[in-house]
Amino acid sequence: MATSIKDLERAYSLARERYAQLEVDTGHVLEQLAAVPVSVHCWQGDDVGGFENAGQELGGGLAVTGNYPGKARTPQELRADFEKALTLLPGRHRFNLHACYAEMTGRRVDRNALTPDLFKNWIAWAKSLNIALDFNQTYFAHPKAADGLTLAHPDKGIRQFWIEHGIRCREIGAAIGKALGQSCLTNLWIPDGMKDTPADRTAPRERLVEALDAVFAKRIDPRLNVDSVEPKLFGIGSESYVVGSHEFYLGYAVSRKKLLTLDAGHFHPTESIADKISSVLLYLPQIALHVSRGVRWDSDHVVTLTDELQAIAQELVWGDYLGRTRIGLDYFDATINRVAAWVIGARNLRRALLLAMLTPIAALRAAEAEGDFTRRLALMEEAKILPAGAVWDYFCLKQNVPVGEAWLAEVKRYEDEVLSLR
Repeated sequence: MATSIKDLERAYSLARERYAQLEVDTGHVLEQLAAVPVSVHCWQGDDVGGFENAGQELGGGLAVTGNYPGKARTPQELRADFEKALTLLPGRHRFNLHACYAEMTGRRVDRNALTPDLFKNWIAWAKSLNIALDFNQTYFAHPKAADGLTLAHPDKGIRQFWIEHGIRCREIGAAIGKALGQSCLTNLWIPDGMKDTPADRTAPRERLVEALDAVFAKRIDPRLNVDSVEPKLFGIGSESYVVGSHEFYLGYAVSRKKLLTLDAGHFHPTESIADKISSVLLYLPQIALHVSRGVRWDSDHVVTLTDELQAIAQELVWGDYLGRTRIGLDYFDATINRVAAWVIGARNLRRALLLAMLTPIAALRAAEAEGDFTRRLALMEEAKILPAGAVWDYFCLKQNVPVGEAWLAEVKRYEDEVLSLR
């Protein structure tokens, strides 16, 4: 039986009193939580397919497993699926597009010739929902990326093709930002690397620096578009060497004043990007995050409420970095309902932020400043079982989205009435 509104409010009232004893204002927390924008990725809805109809395999270290029925086949279906997800998600959201989601309408426009007009329907749709868009350059699933090299390719002609793609994407990002009145984040990630040990690690990186400088040569008003670069440790086909490593892009971002995108799946399994956030933000005014979940490798599993996710949220909240961080999701799972995958990941990310906001951080810092590490550890552990669930349920109630697992029945209804007919 569903919990009544009266019961939810009573539980929240008790939780509010408990947190108040620790000098945590749950009312302020809920306001803060609602205001954090999360950029939800388009590629979960159709397994990174896009709408170019190029017939290319994904490649570039990308692979999608599973064949759950109901995958979005058209832009209209993808937009409808995300609209359904939005009705189940509390808080503010953006939508994150890849360049390969251009609507060709029967034409074939190659990636070095993409224009804002090919995304006009996405812009109009976002405007109708009052959400902002982010953008990604697409350097995979293309004949000119078949050998795993793009901007670092030794062939000047291929490099130039991808440089032009990058330039076009920044122009599209600026057009999106202008149309929607909110700056668009345009992210650059390339799959360039080598399967086995290279004889020359330097030359590809020199070519990449030159190519990136060409992509970013034109200044674009940051009120319209901001640029980010994204490193990776390894990928399928680039197990031994990745041109755009973390150190490479960190140096590039600092020296060229670009955002650095930290992806939770792009590092060694024993590394936590939570620990990198404060270090990077000493040298950069902003960063971007791709929140994912790797299982043994960069497997892009649906985000769950793991210790790693909570550590990321804690660093963002406790370090007061929310205003300097563009948070996005990045995973794709075709073994489960794709709308549910969006909802599970997005709700977990916001839940992790809530847990971080409800932690009595002032008391923890005071104990640390006094050198009382016993008290710090004890309080940190006690905070883990405080009644955050009641606060979350109340948050969902006030945001007019389903409370608890009730959202799953709505996804099932949508699957029966819409997805199963595809």
